Parts: sequence; C-alpha cells; structure tokens
Amino acid sequence: MTTDTNTAPLLGAELTPEGTYFRVWSTRAREVAVCLNGQLHPLEPLTPGDSRFQTLLEAPAGSRYHFVLDGVKTPDPYARFLPEGVHADAEVIDPERYIWQHEGWSGLDLQECVFYELHVGTFTPEGTYEAALQKLPYLRELGVTAVELMPLAAFPGERGWGYDGVALFAPYAPYGRPEDLKAFVDAAHGLGLAVFLDVVYNHFGPDGNYLTRYSPEYFTDRFHTPWGNGLDYHEEHMRRLITLNARMWLTEYRFDGLRLDATQEIQDDSERHILRELADAVHALGGHHLMVAEDYRNLPELVTEMHLDAIWVDDFHHTVRVTLTGETDGYYGPFERGAAALAHVLQRGWVYEGQNWPLRDEPRGKPADALEASSFVYFIQNHDQIGNRPKGDRLSHHPQVTPQAYRAASMLLLFLPMTPLLFQGQEWAASTPFQFFTDHHGELGALVSEGRRQEFGHFEGFDDSVPDPQDEATFRNSKLRWDEQEQGDHAATLTLYRELLELRRSDSVLMDARRDRLEAGHDGDVLWVRRQDDAGERLLLWNLGEPRALDDLKLPSPLPPRVILHSEGGTPDGLLHTHHAVLRGNA
Repeated sequence: MTTDTNTAPLLGAELTPEGTYFRVWSTRAREVAVCLNGQLHPLEPLTPGDSRFQTLLEAPAGSRYHFVLDGVKTPDPYARFLPEGVHADAEVIDPERYIWQHEGWSGLDLQECVFYELHVGTFTPEGTYEAALQKLPYLRELGVTAVELMPLAAFPGERGWGYDGVALFAPYAPYGRPEDLKAFVDAAHGLGLAVFLDVVYNHFGPDGNYLTRYSPEYFTDRFHTPWGNGLDYHEEHMRRLITLNARMWLTEYRFDGLRLDATQEIQDDSERHILRELADAVHALGGHHLMVAEDYRNLPELVTEMHLDAIWVDDFHHTVRVTLTGETDGYYGPFERGAAALAHVLQRGWVYEGQNWPLRDEPRGKPADALEASSFVYFIQNHDQIGNRPKGDRLSHHPQVTPQAYRAASMLLLFLPMTPLLFQGQEWAASTPFQFFTDHHGELGALVSEGRRQEFGHFEGFDDSVPDPQDEATFRNSKLRWDEQEQGDHAATLTLYRELLELRRSDSVLMDARRDRLEAGHDGDVLWVRRQDDAGERLLLWNLGEPRALDDLKLPSPLPPRVILHSEGGTPDGLLHTHHAVLRGNA
C-alpha cells in the first residue's frame, strides 16, 4: 500500500480562498455536524453512503469549532491548534500567516550534525518557544549544529514529556502558538542551526485520543504495543494521517528532520512498510531532510532497506554507563565494562550483532559493517536514559562518576566520527535532574503515580522517595539552572565542551567522518582511539585505571608528539592519571 498525500481531501479544518472546508471520516456516525463559533452546521457525505463528510463555511482564521457525531460533541483529532487543550474546541489556523525571514536555508548533511536534545518546558524558566528562541545564540556559540525538540503534538494537561500526544497536527499550546514555533525554527535557521522534531508514530496517548469515536479502524488487535493495540497501517486513513503529519512538520513548520520514537513498535504488515514510505516521501521533498530512528534492535536494514538516515545506538551509552558506574540493573546487565568493552563497541559500531540477548533469550542485532559512521547516533545521556531512572539523575550525579570521569567520557563522545547527541545541560554537567512528570487528571493520574512507584521497586538502592510524576514540583525540579554554568566543575566542563565542539568543526582530521579511518583498542585499562587521514593522525587516550606513564603504553604506532587537548586542561606531566583523557596529534 502506498499513500497519495496530494489527492484525497484533508480531514479537519482546511482554510482555502473559498472558505474553510470541514471534513470528517467516520465509519460509525450517521449524522455529522460542526459547531462553529457556537453555531451548528451539518456535514454531508461526499458521495451517497460515503463515510467521509464535508461542508464549506465562512470561517476565518481564529474561528473555534468542534465536531458533533450523532449528537455527541467530539474534538477534532486533526486540529491544527487546540488553544484550550485536547478536550476543547480547535482553532482554524492559516498556515501561511507566518512570514519566513530566512528563505535561503537549505539544511545540513548528517555528518555535519551535532544534536542537542531539549524539552521546551524545562529548557528555560518560562518553558516557551519564545524563551527557548532567546537561547539559540548560546547553542550556536557552544558549537552544536542541530536542535532536537522533544515531542510537540498536543497532549493532555499543563506539563509532560510529550510522548502521549493525541492530536498530532496541533503544537502543544502551553509552549506557545504555531507562529511562535515557526519563529523558533526560523531564528535557528538564521543562526545556521538545523531543527529536528521527535515524533511518536507507534501509539497515541490514553487521554484525549478521539480517533476511535470517529473510526475504530485506525487501530488493530493484529499488533500489540506496550501502550495497547497497534496502529493499523494497512488502513489508508491511518497511513495517510502519519504521512501527512510528517509532511506538515517538514514543509509548513520547516523542520529539518524527524526523530522517530521507538520504531521497533511501528508494526506494519503492508506490502510497503510505513517506515520505508515515510523515508522515501521525506527525502523526495528535496533539501537535507533527515529521518532518525530510535531503535534498540541494532538492525542496519533500517538504513540500508528502510532508507532512514541514522539510528540511536543504545549499546554505546550502556557500555559507557556500566564502565563508569558498574551498574547491572535491567538492560545494563548484559554489557561488559572497561577499556576492552569500549574498544569493541567502537570497532563494531554496536555490541550485539546476532548474539543471544539474555533478557529475552533470543538473538539481538546484526553486523553494522554497511553503515557509515554518521548513521550511528551516539550519546552518553538522553531524555530516556536520565528520565527513566527512578529519580531522573544524570550520569554526572552518580556517586562513582567523578567530574574527571564525566569529562573524559564527554571527550570520547565528541572525538568520534559518529553523530553525537547531547541532552540539555549536559555540556555543563547540570545539577538539575530530568524527572518523569505528567499532568493527568482523575483516576489516570493516580494510576500513573502508583505505576511509577511499582516500576522501580526492584531496582538496587530503591527507596520510597521516587518523585511523584503528578506533583508539579517534579516538573519544576527538572528545569535547568542557567546561573550555575560559570561555577566550579560546571564551568570547567562547559569549557571542555566548547573546545571539543570547536575541534569537530575546525580540525581537518576530525572533520573526516569516514568510518574506516577509525581504530580502537586498549592497553590494560587505557583505551586508545585513533583517527587518521592524509592530513595527519589524532589519538585519544582515556585511562580507566591507575596512573600510567605515557612512555610505557603499548600502542599500534608511535605516540603523536603534540598535545591538542587534555580533559583537565593544563600541561600533562608524562603520566596519564585516573580518568584523564588526552588528545594528541602529529600535525
């Protein structure tokens, strides 16, 4: 099945020069109407017996409406804006209202991307697009090149992560209006920053999902996800909902790419998988639109066959994490720690490439030899790996992770040719956690709070102080403290990040992202990573054990003479101290 996004009429409210079309697809309703600014207007079937209904009305931008199905008030799941929340009236939006200032922007190649993941609600004290826009010059000066926003599709309540969206075409109102979001993207482009959006195409949230009131056929019991029945991508209307949604974010809002949440749960038994259709449709838009998968399965065919551009690689994160902390809880258990383990994941791209995965007693992954370095998105933190911990603590908060160890791990991340991703505040080892927070009402809110407590009851070191996700203080505690950037270890870490990111864009060897120019190995507890091309050699050393004399290290080639950067600054004394890292070069 292939979806034609250009011929079938749009559902919801479409503003045109003739007026506003209101359209509904419902396999259950016999009578359909739209309540526009308090007045009821019937919709007629497009053809006799059709399950698609339509009317054309004079309804300028700013008009408020909801649909009425067999006499029952029903919000529009295709709404372009829901100013009062997912259970209230939608607003007719003029997609051409915003005047773009930076028409010449053409995007970035994947190998140019350094992702910076942020949550609009906690990135600034105000928690709005406008406030985040004011921080864009800081991000440019830091040296990141691609801002990645956590999900924005409308979800219930006044706060949340965004992964329980229910109105995929409506940007979340508490962050600002659609025009504010466009202004954010526009300003980023003016500064040379790409902007990506995290989208959720594997489920809809439990509160405010009105699709089934219109047509239960959007979903199927042929597939099951952790959140309930799967989306039925064999149904043309569900397929079209998703492809049109992706197109809207990339053309109307001018995002540079999409990060697809948990693609292992996007199940499709159609002849042409929805991921392949999405990727091909996005790339056909022209420019540098990119598609990135979050997927723990280690499957190269997501790139080679589905035509996505990159994959989030959990294995790198987990290996770094267990090396620094020794943790064995949950999915950390199957991972080895130490310099040898780190060298292995760097050489292979990921750890599991067909070996048995003990947590499921089945093979996991395939060899990644066909993938370029840029197709691996590496990170030492992200929203999941922080926020899904019981208390939302960052890697730098762990009692066994010294500031020196944290900076050395950061140096490894940004030295590699893989595509790096940072999570907001990582660059200064922010003191604030990123906790799981929600704003569900009634019984659902109580269930979320209790479920969070039960989820972590088996974790080592668990106690009863897991923050209540429903408590507004949990949300407030997760807001970054920008005033701490220039203090102590925060300042030292921020300086290192700036220097590393400057090297990524100025050092000729580090700018060469070819994977076959990367080698990794170890001498005992010292990890070495070598990159070279015709312009020279760069060697990163990270000591995970007792202090070692540099002259005693067994390396594959002579130690490059020039110290380019040391994780702790200053001049090395001939020793590589515990959890220090140094970058050396020969030119």
